[in-house]
Amino acid sequence: MPVQPIRLFGDPVLRTRADEVTVFDKELRTLVADLTDTMLEAPGAGLAAPQIGVGLRVFTWYVDGKLGHLINPVLDLSEEEQEGPEGCLSLPGITADTKRAFGVVAKGFTMHGEPVAIEGTELLARAIQHETDHLDGVLFIDRLDREARREAMRMIRAAEWFGEPTPAVRISPHATRGLGL
Repeated sequence: MPVQPIRLFGDPVLRTRADEVTVFDKELRTLVADLTDTMLEAPGAGLAAPQIGVGLRVFTWYVDGKLGHLINPVLDLSEEEQEGPEGCLSLPGITADTKRAFGVVAKGFTMHGEPVAIEGTELLARAIQHETDHLDGVLFIDRLDREARREAMRMIRAAEWFGEPTPAVRISPHATRGLGL
């Protein structure tokens, strides 16, 4: 399958919630193959459909030598947390320590429409949470504290790949109680 160009920070598709998959057909299987090939070529630990410009709730991962995909994920997160370095193919060269749940049970479907549950900890849990965030229009830098996000934005603006126009900052209409600001 062909490797697709990866959308970079500032592309509106990365900030848009992806639609549920309702048809499990050859086109969906082609999308999963394209995501897989693009992720492996990059290389990355995961890739979500919006990152190649497709607004569907589909992602792939490659962690600890295991390759997989998940469609329409619903996550059950552990209360135990982990913090560690995280990066993103849509923000090349940008990494920051990011807090995530240590474990996850992700329920969804295969590309053939069969129900599946994926259990993971550490890096797999991080990858599944990161890719599911992409499906909701959330980037890992949105999860950073104010100072770390400010530093990440400084690095983004200085990055060779970053171009105009500057993306609009989204402010939540919901009370954040000091989190994420």
